Parts: sequence; C-alpha cells; structure tokens
Amino acid sequence: MEHIRTPKVENVRLIDRLMPRRCVSGTLYLSSTHTIFVENSDSRKETWVLHSLVGSIERPPPTPSGSLLVIRCKNFQVFQLLVPQEKDCVDIQSSLTRLSRPERYTELYCFSFQPNLDKEEREKAWSFLDLRSEFSRMGIPSNLWHITPANHEYRVCDTYPSELYVPKSASPGVIVGSAKFRSRGRFPVLSYFHRDTSAAVCRSSQPLSGFSARSLEDEQMLQAVMKSNPASEYMYVVDTRPKLNAMANRAAGKGYENEDHYTNIRLHFIGIENIHVMRSSQQKIIDVGDMRAPSMGDFLWGLENSGWLKHIKAVLDAGVFIAKAIAEEGVSVLVHCSDGWDRTAQACSVASLLLDPHYRTIKGFMVLIEKDWVSFGHKFSHRYAHLDGDPKEVSPVLDQFLECVWQLMEQFPCAFEFNERFLLQLHTQVHSCQYGNFIANSQKERRDLRINERTHSVWPHLWQNRADFLNPLYRADHPQSKGVLRPVTTPYCFKFWKGMYSPAERSVASRQSQSDCLSAVREESQQLEEELNAHQERLARLVGRMTSRDTRMRNGATEHACRPTLKERELDSPQDYFTCVSPTPRGGKHIPRGESQAPPFTLSLKSPSSDPDDFSASSDLESGVADLSSHASSAKDPDSDENLA
Repeated sequence: MEHIRTPKVENVRLIDRLMPRRCVSGTLYLSSTHTIFVENSDSRKETWVLHSLVGSIERPPPTPSGSLLVIRCKNFQVFQLLVPQEKDCVDIQSSLTRLSRPERYTELYCFSFQPNLDKEEREKAWSFLDLRSEFSRMGIPSNLWHITPANHEYRVCDTYPSELYVPKSASPGVIVGSAKFRSRGRFPVLSYFHRDTSAAVCRSSQPLSGFSARSLEDEQMLQAVMKSNPASEYMYVVDTRPKLNAMANRAAGKGYENEDHYTNIRLHFIGIENIHVMRSSQQKIIDVGDMRAPSMGDFLWGLENSGWLKHIKAVLDAGVFIAKAIAEEGVSVLVHCSDGWDRTAQACSVASLLLDPHYRTIKGFMVLIEKDWVSFGHKFSHRYAHLDGDPKEVSPVLDQFLECVWQLMEQFPCAFEFNERFLLQLHTQVHSCQYGNFIANSQKERRDLRINERTHSVWPHLWQNRADFLNPLYRADHPQSKGVLRPVTTPYCFKFWKGMYSPAERSVASRQSQSDCLSAVREESQQLEEELNAHQERLARLVGRMTSRDTRMRNGATEHACRPTLKERELDSPQDYFTCVSPTPRGGKHIPRGESQAPPFTLSLKSPSSDPDDFSASSDLESGVADLSSHASSAKDPDSDENLA
C-alpha cells in the first residue's frame, strides 16, 4: 500500500474502445492487488484489473476534458480512463507502474491470494496431476527405459526435474559426461514414448561442440537412445533453430552435432527464430489487432509485415516432422534448440499433441503443460515479465504454442475436448500470477520458494469449471479424436486469431459465439431427451395399468355372462350405448324406446382418483370410450335458425 499515492479518484470516465464517444462515469480505486472501477449507475457495475496483468501504462498529452490513461494488459485487453485532474492521472500512472512491476517473488499476487481452502485441500490440489502416472500410462518404466537417480537434489542439472527417464543402457557416468557436454547441463532425457512403435521423443540442449570438440559420453548417450528403439537402425536429431544461427553459435563454443562423430543419426534443421525476433513479431501482430476499422489492404499488409503466422507455421512444422518420424517411420527423435527450454518445449509438446489423443482432452492438456513446460524448466518469470527484470528476456514462447493448438482446433474441430475459451484462460493465468504453477523458472526454484506451501494450484480450479471449456463438437469416438492428427501446413490454412489479439472484437463476438450456440443446443437436446425418457416411462406404466384393467374386466365379464345384453340392431341412438334397457317389458308390456325410464346402471367416464398415472383419470379417448351422448344431444339440423344465428 505504500506505493499507492492516490487510493481513490472520483468522476473518472471509462471509454469504450469500439465507440469512443460512449463512456461511463464512475470512481476509480487502487488497492494493493487490483485497480477497480465502479460505475455511478444504479447497477454499480465493477471492472477489476489485476496489477500483475498490467503490461504498460501510457499517458498521452492532456486535453481540455481531462488526462487520458491507457492501460495495456498482458492478455491484450486495453482500458482507457479519462481522469479530470492531471495530478491524479500522474499519481495513478506512477502507482500502477510500481505495482505492476514487483521486484521480489513475495510481492506477486499468488502469495497473498487466499481462496476458501484449508491446508489439506491445498495439498490435495497440488497432487491433482501426477507425472509419474503419466509416464506409466505411456508404458514407462519398461525393460528399455527407467527413472535415473542421477539428478536427485538437482545435482547434475538444476533446471531439470529431479525425476528423469533415460535409457537403461545409459550408465551414471555416461549421463554425467553427457550433461557436461550440453549447454546448461541439459542432457538427453525422455519426453514422450509412443507405445505402438516404441519410438521416443527426447529433449536436450545444444552440445558444446564448437568447431571440433566432441564427447564420447554424449555420443554413447545418443547411441543408448537409439538402441532403446530396437525396430530402428538410426534416429533423428532435430535442431529447431535456423541452420545459420546454429553455425554462428559455434563461435561461442556451442553449435550442433557432428554427423561424423555421432553414428546413425540424421540431423534436421527446422528454422524457428529466436526469442528476440518473436517478441518483435508479436508486438506487430498486436498492433494489427488494435487497428480500428482497417481497410483490407492495411490489415493484410500489417499481417504480412508482422511475420507472425510464418513463425506459427515453423513451430507447427517442427511438431509435424517429429510426429511423422515417430508414428509413420517408427524412428526416435532428439529435439533441442540452444538451451532446450523454449523452442524445444514448443516442438515436443506440439508433436505429443499430434501423436496422442489423451493430450487433446482437458486433463490431458493440463498434464502436457505440466510435463513439457513447468517440469522441464521453461523460464516463466523471465519470458512473461513476472518480475521487474531485463525486457530482452521477454518472449511469447508459450503464446505461440497455444496458438498452434488453436490453429489445429480450426482444422480439426471435433478432435479437442476443450474450446478456445480454455486456451485464453490458460494464457491469462500464465501472466496473472494468481496461482503458483507458473512462478519462477524451474522446479528447483519453486521448491526453494515453497510454492506448494504458500500458494495454490490452478489445475483443480480449471477442472472444477470445465463445463465452461467444453467443445460441443467433441466426441471421443470421432475419427478426429482417435489416432494421429495430420494437419495441413500450407500458408492458406493459417488464420488470424481474433479471439487472442483483438479483445475489443472478442468481447462482442463472445455474446454470439458459435461454440456457445452449439453448447446451448446440446443442453436443450439433453433436456428434451430427458423429458422424452420420462414420458416413455410414464407411457409404459399406463400401458401396464391398461393391461391389468383389461384382465380384471375380462374376469368380471365371465362372472356376469348370465346378464342380458343389448342386441346390436337395438343400438340405434347414442343414448343406447349408455342406458341399458331391459329386454323384458314391465308387467308383460314392452316399453317404447322413446319413453323415459331410469336406467339400471350408467357408465361413469371420470374417476375421483388424483393419481396422474391412473388410467381412469385420463381423457375420454384414453379410456377407450367416446362421450357420444354429449355430441348427440347437441346434434341439430345445420340449416336450423339456431345455428344460423
């Protein structure tokens, strides 16, 4: 709170970005975690902006009507506030700048966020995902792969998790020697195992090969990876960087594998650009989304100039190549970039998504993020500016992966259990720092910060709200939901993700999104099916009662067989169906048919029973008897004076 200069400012106007002339007046409040705008209208609508989501605060020159403050968030939302006094505007900007750039981890929102959960529930939430169970689902450990104790207490690599899966044939000495020859000590380890072909996706960092250096242990490590797939005589090494970049790293003593030293490997370069190029490209695509009513030429020029879709295609191409090698050729693949925590994570997770339908479910996708991003040491705090640090470390690495998933969802609308809203929510949670899952840069750093004890996990929260993230087109038995996805990556297949980069349009489109419409139709269909089942059950009960009643009536007819019945030729008038006339005349005389007489009995068409399923309480048609007397009494000459009147 000591960083807040002005906690409350009245008569502030919130400007609508789509319609600038339309604005609402209200009061602006600054708390230690949120900026809150409360409208002056009767509804008292509130708009909350989390400080950790604020990316930048701009203050254009003041105008006669006040000073404008533009708040740009990391999830690409933009808020424009018109403050009456320039001094208040300066104070708000200064306060927000400091509050949105914490200097220590303990200042992040996750350390003060306290949902209504006790200690036991919080601990249970952190065990919601189990990576050991995930590898067990793949079929690991096996006779070829096992967990190595080499990285216990992060002794070999402090950015890797403590539990790592490596080939059984790789000895501890080979593992340690390979780690010494790889950048940051990130030696080759298992990321995904394909049970059908026994091929594996492994990941590492670049070797410290320089122009001529080599390591026998590292060569033996790759040989062990290849031998863990008995059906293949070689393996791929996928370098996700452009080849020129990899060659330039040789001058710094790094580089890539020399095929003369590593036997039975095939080196393949993908060409994904570095984090600096990606950061610049995303800023340009954000500018495209910010354009108001652009012409087609301006939009297409901005899209092409950004180069963003070209980078998305490169990431997707990497995943497609790896998935094809694993599923179709049955060949294991080692994937790396420079340090193995940016482009490597993108390529491995896209390939896993294409190969395994489990990762296309909501919980499976959570496991994929936890495994290939959180556990293997993606630099969340540096890449998404959780702390006030070097802006050159910021880059939209995970954003690109989420967009690759969205592009796949556009090509395969029935293959994913989750919808676009789930991806956007994940993107927001990564930047918001509300939960502890995406804090710090490695598993070791999160352990040292005691994240599990001091913060809460986002996965149970998303799982409890999974009804909001369901794709109405998804079916587990659909062909797209089973087996390997084979996307088309020609340029015309890529689209501009309006839901991500044009939030002003997203707020309007969300009111009439196709997904929501389909979900509503599905819910209505389910309700109608439930009603139909209920009616069918009631009909079955009614039919059962009818059968029981008919049985009783047949038994009663047998008892009264000696009673006289009406002859068919005597039933000339409708009344004869309801009034039984004795065939024997009283006093030996026959009574004329038109003479009034009291009938011996009258059939009652209604029952006082209140049971809705009682057959006797049904309508005349349901009872099988037509009330012909009422129609006969009202039957008249159609040409009579009464009808004409």
